[in-house]
Amino acid sequence: MKNDGYEGTLELRKLYEMIDDAAAEKRNHVRIVDESGEDYLYPRSWFDPVELPSSVEEQLGHLVSK
Repeated sequence: MKNDGYEGTLELRKLYEMIDDAAAEKRNHVRIVDESGEDYLYPRSWFDPVELPSSVEEQLGHLVSK
């Protein structure tokens, strides 16, 4: 992952929530909830998708909703 110019809002080697955004995908971007807690567009090439088991996704979703 890269964070060029965004060192304060993106930490290297950290998992971030990605929000589906068809318009962003058309422009090769992804919508990411960053360290600010808000979602912003970032270049897709900065991230590597990670498939998590559903049980882990459920646990992460539970932690985020608290």
